[in-house]
Amino acid sequence: MTGLRERQKANRTGRILRSASDLFRAQGYDAVRIEDIAAAAEVSAGTCYNYFSTKGDLLLAIVSMEVEEVVDAGRALVTNPPASTAKALGSLIRLYYDHSLHYLSKEMWRKAMAFSIEAPGTPFSQRYTELDAMLAAQVSDLIAALQTRSLARPDLDPAVMGQIVFNTLNQMFIEFVKADAMTLDDLHRASDKQTESLAALMRA
Repeated sequence: MTGLRERQKANRTGRILRSASDLFRAQGYDAVRIEDIAAAAEVSAGTCYNYFSTKGDLLLAIVSMEVEEVVDAGRALVTNPPASTAKALGSLIRLYYDHSLHYLSKEMWRKAMAFSIEAPGTPFSQRYTELDAMLAAQVSDLIAALQTRSLARPDLDPAVMGQIVFNTLNQMFIEFVKADAMTLDDLHRASDKQTESLAALMRA
């Protein structure tokens, strides 16, 4: 019985998050009410509020879902990376970028980034920082994996180098979400140039 309740709860949560994502993308974050999301998810407004007290909670849950999925997808690449430093780094970064608009629009990312900066002591900001740390840690894991294959210099500290690479890709992503006219292809072209330079510094 407990298992059934958990599955039902997970199903409702998923419906609510998918509905919120669709509505935020279609109508804009500010224009959407929780009551609209509840109706789209076919749950009562009270049920929606029981799961998520505010739209900010919903936005954070969508960002979390995005990052957790992309980290899961990245594990296979870290376990078996391409036999080239540049290609390995580029493949992971491309995976992050390509998945970034799956649940969120650029406007939603801007909102999430603003919330995380405006109130650094809030649960929203703390969770957002944790999610960034998850991505940076995976980049570090990839660099460590490249070291074991003699594809990256053994004297590098993977944690430090991973943070450097993540900071670079994250700054480029911020520029991407700031510019509505910038496409994913534009982002990839700009990123590929920096990735090649970073890889050249890392090669064994």
